[in-house]
Amino acid sequence: MICAMLCLIVLVLPSPYVIETPGPTQDVLGKVHGKEVISVGDVDSHATTGKLLMLTVNTQGAPGGSHNLGVQTLIAWIAPAQYAIPTEAIFPVGQTRDQYMKISAIQMSNSQKSATAAALDYAKERGIDGADTAKVSVHIGDIGGSSAGMMYALGVLTKLTPEDETGGKTIAGTGTIDKKGEVGEIGGIQLKMLAAKRDGATYFLAPAANCNEVVGHVPSGLRVVKVSTLDEAYRSLEAIGNGRDADLPYCTATRPGVDQRQN
Repeated sequence: MICAMLCLIVLVLPSPYVIETPGPTQDVLGKVHGKEVISVGDVDSHATTGKLLMLTVNTQGAPGGSHNLGVQTLIAWIAPAQYAIPTEAIFPVGQTRDQYMKISAIQMSNSQKSATAAALDYAKERGIDGADTAKVSVHIGDIGGSSAGMMYALGVLTKLTPEDETGGKTIAGTGTIDKKGEVGEIGGIQLKMLAAKRDGATYFLAPAANCNEVVGHVPSGLRVVKVSTLDEAYRSLEAIGNGRDADLPYCTATRPGVDQRQN
C-alpha cells in the first residue's frame, strides 16, 4: 500500500525532465505572416513548384514555464514520438528561459548569415547570374537555433536559379552550415524525421554526422539522403527534382551493434 501511494505521489509531482516532440515545419520557399521567408533583391528571383521544409522540435517543460508531471514523463518514455530528456541536458543549471531564448535567437541570426554567405559563394563558383549583386534577407519569426542553416542556403540557391530544383516535390532537411559550406550535426533528428513525414515530405537531407541516429528510425515512405557539404546537398536536391535519386547516398551506421542500413 505504501509503495503504491509513493508511486502515485511521484506521478503527480513535477519531473526534472523536459519532453520533446516533433515540432512544426516551415517551407523556406514560402511565407510567414505574409512575408517571404527568403527574399532576394537586386536580381531576378525564381519561383518553384515544390517545397523545402526546415524542421523544429517542440520542448515542453523549459525553465520559467510549467513543469512536466511525473505521469507526463512516464508517457513520454513509452510513446514513440516523444522523448523525455533530463532538463540539465538541454538547459544548463541556472540558465533562465529568457537567457535560453536570447542565445537561440543569436544562433538563428548567425545561422542565417552563414547560410547566405555560403550560398552566395557557391552561386559565384557555379557562375549563377546575380550572385555578385544579390541582397538576401531571411524572415522566420520566433524560431531559434542553428539547425536550419543548410535549408536556408538551399532556399537561397533555389531562388537565384531559373531551374525548378524541387521538381514539385516536398523535400525536408536539417543541418547547420558554416561560411565554407560544411554541413554540421544537429539534435533531435529522429523527431524531425517524424515531422517531415507528417507534413508530406518524401525526401529528407540529413547531416552525415547524424547517420548513427538515423539508422533504424526512418519513417516508412521517407527517403533519407546523407550530405556533408552544401555542394552535396544542392546536387542531391537537383537529382531528386530530376528523378535521378536512385544512386544518392543513404545513411549507414558506424557504431558497433547498429543495423548498417537506414531502413
